[in-house]
Amino acid sequence: MTEATRIASPQPLPFSRLLAHILDEHARDRLTLSELSARLRDRAWGGLLLIFAAINLLPLPPGATTITGLPLLAITAQLALGRHRPWFPRKLDERGISAEYLRRIAEKIAPWEARVERVLKPRLCALTSHRAARVIGLVCLLLSVILWLPIPLGNHAPALALTLFALALIYRDGVLVILGAAAAIGSVALLAITYAAAGWAAVQMWQQCANKLRRLNSKSKSRIPSSIRTSI
Repeated sequence: MTEATRIASPQPLPFSRLLAHILDEHARDRLTLSELSARLRDRAWGGLLLIFAAINLLPLPPGATTITGLPLLAITAQLALGRHRPWFPRKLDERGISAEYLRRIAEKIAPWEARVERVLKPRLCALTSHRAARVIGLVCLLLSVILWLPIPLGNHAPALALTLFALALIYRDGVLVILGAAAAIGSVALLAITYAAAGWAAVQMWQQCANKLRRLNSKSKSRIPSSIRTSI
């Protein structure tokens, strides 16, 4: 390989190292989302998606996804619309994200990145182009809505799919887009099975209650004298 080829196709900087550089240059306890987006530069979409998807991979109390899912809804909606840079409402932007959380994210993904650094690379780049990113954003918006719904234990599958799409955008890796699409289909299938099971259980409970009411009604009628029951 020539020197010119090495310069033309440099190995992308690991995302954990990029986060570490941002934290080294930032002295405050929190970063606004717009500031973090600007510092992530061309990795803003994938980086923000990864940061907020990773939160939802953790065990969370019931209903927490209605809060943690809001930034994902804002990010994925704009990605689907084809915006070049993320924008956030003022209150959401000022709430920002803590430097300590970013530091924990960087520390947790650094060993994992070191093991798969040779695997994550630009390939099938048509699947991460600007036009393809809009499709990814649309799929991620659907996943964010599913994640945002207060479904018990329903946040992990869509969060995993969102994480795969985020890594695909960060590393321009089309293979991860394919894996993310498979995980997204699995998430939707899991949601459908969950709701179908809940609907079936509700129908069964209703039928059991209706049968009990009919039995009670028939028993009460059997206690009525036949002459009175005939007149009724």
